Amino acid sequence: MKFTNGDKVEIITKDKNYDGVFIQSQNKDIITLKLSSGYNIGVSRKEIKKIKLISKDKREKKVFSSNVNKGLKKISILHTGGTIASEVDYKTGAVFPRFNPEELLNMFPELNDIASINSRFIGNMWSQDMGVAHYNILAKEIKKEIENGAKGIVITHGTDFLHYTSAALSFALENLSVPVLLVGSQRSSDRGGSDARMNLLNAVYFAVNSCMKDVAICMHNSINDDSCAVLPGLKTRKMHTSRRDAFKAVNAKTWALVDYKKGEIKYVDKSFRKEVNGNLQLRLFNERVKIGLLKSHINMDSKQFLFYKNYNGLVIEASGLGSLPTTNFDKYTKEHKKIFDALKSLIKKNVIIVLAPQTIFGRLNLNVYSNEREMQEIGILGHLNDMTPETTFIKLYWLLSNYEKTEIKDLIVKNLRGEINERLMADEFNTDFS
Repeated sequence: MKFTNGDKVEIITKDKNYDGVFIQSQNKDIITLKLSSGYNIGVSRKEIKKIKLISKDKREKKVFSSNVNKGLKKISILHTGGTIASEVDYKTGAVFPRFNPEELLNMFPELNDIASINSRFIGNMWSQDMGVAHYNILAKEIKKEIENGAKGIVITHGTDFLHYTSAALSFALENLSVPVLLVGSQRSSDRGGSDARMNLLNAVYFAVNSCMKDVAICMHNSINDDSCAVLPGLKTRKMHTSRRDAFKAVNAKTWALVDYKKGEIKYVDKSFRKEVNGNLQLRLFNERVKIGLLKSHINMDSKQFLFYKNYNGLVIEASGLGSLPTTNFDKYTKEHKKIFDALKSLIKKNVIIVLAPQTIFGRLNLNVYSNEREMQEIGILGHLNDMTPETTFIKLYWLLSNYEKTEIKDLIVKNLRGEINERLMADEFNTDFS
């Protein structure tokens, strides 16, 4: 019997039986199934005793159209790239973008029951190629969609630098009145265990049914297809190269768990914004500002710091509670005195230096050790900072774009959008990524 993509079949081998959705393989010696877990499995034809058809695929026979007249909430999906809204031709392996509402509804027909979808193409780029100019474009497009009646915004995005964008939009969108969710896919649709469908559908479901008026990330909560986590846009980081649950809240809790299949939203922490204090205002980034990000390590020299002498700001990932190699205590550490002098030189040149925790979790405290107190005395900022290095970088960029330098000393560790915790709780150090 000839099977087509989407048919549900059972493969019977000598050792084990497999139920799943048939996927046409380029290797004629392999039968590929997508299992209920979301992962793909390839079974050699030599091991197969029998293949049984359970049910034929009927999805391709149904053509959906935009559902603006159904009375459902209007949700805008803005595409910036990545494979989350792409379709795979399993005969060729080619990936085709699908951006308009009809194409998107044919890929993800469940959207038809959740929302009235307006889908627009903003750009097709890798997330590591994005910069503040793209953040400004996105912020303007979000404002345009809200003014046109969107009750929620979902942004498809590459995963690597997704948390930079979520932080940038959190600062740029002042008095946000609808949920904005960034969603990506760790695995493209032509790979085993693609998370594209579940991430997008859960993001749209949450946007429709949530009281949140904030920026968040919506990605898998575990490696299984059970639920997605809605994570704070300013307190989240990509913590794994390839796992579907790569994104984790840092010094914060997951805001909610969402399962569109069950129609459930389980709130874990409602610290997100729920009220609007005025009309949406855009506080955009100055594209001429230059910020550096430097990681502290052993055997550093002063030239590494002086490289940033013509920059407006520098974020340094400091070790422990906020240490840098600035103590000269023997013949091997003479360079450390030069590093300290280099830091003083940068500050005299009006470069704003802010420390961030290299440990990722926890808060800096520059009052504990004498060398850290000396850094404060020369004007280095970051005391009590519990933001990730990435959020610190984005915040400093945004502050330099919107405020005078004299104001930044107080604002960098002041909680403006939920980026700084008043206190850290024990359960906010969650390293269980299993």
